[in-house]
Amino acid sequence: MTDSLSLPQKVRRYLRSVPHARGTTLSLLLLSGLLATHRGFAQSAADRTEISKNPAAASGKGFTLSDKDRSHWSFLPVQSPSVPTDAAHPIDAFLQARLKAQGLRPNPIASKRERIRRACYDLTGLPPSPREVEDFDADASPNAWEKLIDRLLDSPHYGEKWGRHWLDLVRFAESNSYERDGAKPHAWRYRDYVIRSFNADKPYDRFLREQLAGDEFPDPSPDAITATGYYRLGVWDDEPADRELARLDALDDLVTTTGQVFLGLTIDCARCHNHKLDPIPQSDYYRLLGFFNNINPYKNGGPTDELELFNSPAERESHRDRINELNRQRADAAGRVKEFEIRIRQELARESANGTASSDAKTKPTEDEARRALGPDTFATYAEAKKSLETLQKQSLPVEKALAVTEAGTSAPETFILLRGNPNLKADRVEPGFLQVLGGLDPVIPPPGKNAKSTGRRTVLANWIASRDNPLTARVMANRIWQHHFGRGIVTSPNNFGFQGDKPTHPQLLDWLASAFIQSGWRMKSMHRLIMTSAAYQMSSRGQPEALRVDPANDLVWRFNMRRLTAEEIRDSFLVITGTLNPKMYGPGVYVDIPKEVLAGQSIPGNGWGHSSEEEQARRSIYIFAKRSLITPILESFDLAETDRSSPVRFTTLQPTQALGTLNSQFVNREAGILAKRLQHEAGGDLAAQVRLALYLATSRTPTEKEIRRGTHLIETLQSQEHTSPETALKYFCLTVLNLNELVYLD
Repeated sequence: MTDSLSLPQKVRRYLRSVPHARGTTLSLLLLSGLLATHRGFAQSAADRTEISKNPAAASGKGFTLSDKDRSHWSFLPVQSPSVPTDAAHPIDAFLQARLKAQGLRPNPIASKRERIRRACYDLTGLPPSPREVEDFDADASPNAWEKLIDRLLDSPHYGEKWGRHWLDLVRFAESNSYERDGAKPHAWRYRDYVIRSFNADKPYDRFLREQLAGDEFPDPSPDAITATGYYRLGVWDDEPADRELARLDALDDLVTTTGQVFLGLTIDCARCHNHKLDPIPQSDYYRLLGFFNNINPYKNGGPTDELELFNSPAERESHRDRINELNRQRADAAGRVKEFEIRIRQELARESANGTASSDAKTKPTEDEARRALGPDTFATYAEAKKSLETLQKQSLPVEKALAVTEAGTSAPETFILLRGNPNLKADRVEPGFLQVLGGLDPVIPPPGKNAKSTGRRTVLANWIASRDNPLTARVMANRIWQHHFGRGIVTSPNNFGFQGDKPTHPQLLDWLASAFIQSGWRMKSMHRLIMTSAAYQMSSRGQPEALRVDPANDLVWRFNMRRLTAEEIRDSFLVITGTLNPKMYGPGVYVDIPKEVLAGQSIPGNGWGHSSEEEQARRSIYIFAKRSLITPILESFDLAETDRSSPVRFTTLQPTQALGTLNSQFVNREAGILAKRLQHEAGGDLAAQVRLALYLATSRTPTEKEIRRGTHLIETLQSQEHTSPETALKYFCLTVLNLNELVYLD
């Protein structure tokens, strides 16, 4: 909710939306001044005046929870309603019952070509190959569709596609924002963890617990440690005007993201006062904040932000043994050097006329003194011992590390309600607690164990959120899975299931899906199969005059919604079509070539942006280094998700700069040239065959003869009228193909 943002947050969001404003010194100074003024001296004085008039209201007191509040649809227990009898598939039965009531009928099933392209993009984010299309089209078995779905779910590309959806939600980026926008250490490991988790079909409740409290697991695995990088993904100001306010803003980011992503509630609206719309008092906000209050503030690296990763206790013990051995060798070498230096001082003392030469152990003898005192042979041995010590001191034992969360011991600081959200105005002390509207029971937080390094509070929170009895968690995630298959959720405000959020278009279907999700063991691949085997998912996207009149927004799901590909799908499709996609998975972020005109928008042009080989640059877009102040142009043009806050839905814009960008970008022109060479290699010198192959690769269908003639005519015209070479003419035809609407839109 925009209205819940503080003035500095609003200004920060505005500045980041202005081209070339990111990372400027002016932005930093303006924000710093606003933070200091708005939350500091001026606000404190104004708050104290208002609070003195009505202290109870200022501290959020006087809140009452009514039966009407508790009866809101999303706060009621998840039920598994009876399935209507209108169709064989449960999803179709729920949808067709509503359609029948409105006198509408669902669209027929789409063609096989449309369905395989839809399924491939939805599950892997990549287009099908010509061979895949032909095999599916030729498969007349009754379970051909189910086999296709299972094959796509088994593809490693599935995790790359659906992991990207999750990264949007948790504001993933690999840099801190603000002027310097420095890199977050090892942030890429969290991205890889998410991809692996989706590919492994990790139960969602486990996935959730790992991110919120993986470090508190008994003998946590590397994945459990890496998952807690979730806490470190937000923006970070390395020189805040008010450090206490900055700490509270960081905690607010955690309450905000956790509330919206896992519970679908805008709990952050209660930071300064009782929630204006939902039954969430200010005390609930600070009770939830209490679960996070002992987290060490982010420092951009170091022992409180980076944890070592070991696959087993034995591996950890082995590493510890190697460290101990290295320390022993260092101590032995230091001892040998010290013995020589004592001998040197003794010799120097004897040489002194009065016997008072320095023998201070802190004073290192010079090389001349050592050579004179020891003689050439012994001096050589001494020099060798010193060199050996220096080598050992520089030696390190490599160990993998992850960006992770840590706590400041097993005892948490007190948490107070802050009047008007002002850190200088503390009101009542509160203990960690759950939302009153969801039961509000005081959590039982067991005392930390003997070897504990944290309070254990986050485990309690994670268990409450991941409980099958929590009415929000399964509904929210089932709705997200539906959203990314149908283009919109049953609840079209997927991060807001509160009073101001949109009501579900099919509440019974949502509850049935949430119940099925839990019953499946929280397995997301089961939900994909369930949704994609419905006739509703396989419907054509064509229009019906009567349905368009009655339900133009398709709220009743009488057809499948056409959609434009995402920014990553567009770029990745170019790489697949040209045959240059590098399928390599995981690892540190890739730096693609960015025009110098774009780099000039940084306060220090090119700062923090490396250079990767052409082979590395041809990897999938999810592996491009996610720098908040420097977004890859083609991805930004096609509506890449915002990284400052959770992004549950991406904008889908249609603007001239998109076509101008793809027509003129160095990347797309380079790919067009590569595609031209592929056509010449695979289709030979036959121009019509080259055009046919190019269109097939881009659209996953056999082009018509008319389309082939138009393509060959364009190439011939470029040669005859523009006097281009055959190679250049073919390249420009390929550039046209990469700009086809049919390529960037499904159905």
